[in-house]
Amino acid sequence: MPKIPVKVVTWDDVTNWTLKVAEKIKEQNYQADIIIAIARGGMVPARLLADYLGVLDVLSIKVEHWVTTAGATPEAKIKYPYTLNLSGKRVIIMDDIADTGDSFILAKRFVEENFRPEEIKTASMQVIKPTSKYVPDFFGDCVNEWAWFMYPWNYWEDMINLTKKIIEEIKRVPSVEELEKMFKESYGITTPPVSLDKILEEMKRRKNI
Repeated sequence: MPKIPVKVVTWDDVTNWTLKVAEKIKEQNYQADIIIAIARGGMVPARLLADYLGVLDVLSIKVEHWVTTAGATPEAKIKYPYTLNLSGKRVIIMDDIADTGDSFILAKRFVEENFRPEEIKTASMQVIKPTSKYVPDFFGDCVNEWAWFMYPWNYWEDMINLTKKIIEEIKRVPSVEELEKMFKESYGITTPPVSLDKILEEMKRRKNI
């Protein structure tokens, strides 16, 4: 059976961590003109941060790295590159978490070379200190041990992918009762954020099983 430590993140966690990021930015008196979200994970935190800071312009760049739950591509890449003139602008690049740090390293370099803003700061809700090669300028929560964080905007995708891992391992589709036990044993999830019967139904609709 797969063994992956999974932490279920609530909306309260999201708002609290993002608010902490905003407070740190205010303490340093950094006046951002634009927030750039690293899509997809940074899009909701970036919008919240924009609200907390009163920033009206939110852009995004699509970085592909974690393409499946707890499964990274060998190298992060910008999926839809484009150029933009942000000369004279101060920006914040925002993501949900800095785990390997690869997405931040790539995104910052891309923005520097293709957008050319006056100044760049980086921010994330969370940073996993032991595994990240890059620590953002601002973060809300410091994690000292690696885990896969399941955010509210990713509940369905993550739970489907985690279920797939179990099915691939046991080579059959388990009952809901079996799956509940396996989620606890494999991922440490005792109360899934989406009921597993609905996950199985959705997997059938998507022809995953």
